[in-house]
Amino acid sequence: MIHPIPDMFLLPWGMVIEKILRPIAVYMFLIVGLRLAGKRELAQLNPFDFVVLMTLSNTVQNAIIGDDNTVLGGIIGATTLLLINYLVVRALHHHRRLEEIVEGKRDFLIRNGKINHQHLEKELLTRAELVAAAHRQGIQSLAEVDSAVMETTGTITFIQKTPTEDDRRFHEMMDGIEKLRLEIVAMRGEK
Repeated sequence: MIHPIPDMFLLPWGMVIEKILRPIAVYMFLIVGLRLAGKRELAQLNPFDFVVLMTLSNTVQNAIIGDDNTVLGGIIGATTLLLINYLVVRALHHHRRLEEIVEGKRDFLIRNGKINHQHLEKELLTRAELVAAAHRQGIQSLAEVDSAVMETTGTITFIQKTPTEDDRRFHEMMDGIEKLRLEIVAMRGEK
């Protein structure tokens, strides 16, 4: 007998509940696992972290869909993942304490210009990785940094030191000298 619907779309109804429960279980496991692994896994990836995250997705694939390879089974698994993520994000948005438990707290890596080596160690960051993150944000040296915060998302936010009044005057004077220099060059070029 020929089915009006191709086999790739057929899924016994008894398996639908399993297709919903599997992604929920894997999602919860990954949330807890990534939380225990630390914030660094989320944004400050070195090549080793990247390899782990890439292979992790392949490792849990079969746990999510099982032996099923139907399109409907994949759609149910994907829809469940999207829905559970939406619900978790929504719940965290409305419950700050729960958000803190799941995502953790911000961590000061540099405060008042001083590096907190204990916090670097806790976040599994080296000084070189901190410098590289500062460079990506246009900061030449950690000496320019007043504070650096490892956010719950794994990104590092840098706040530069506020220049002193002498620094501001010096830069204003240098800007004025540069403006005069450009005017002189322009006048010489016109003659």
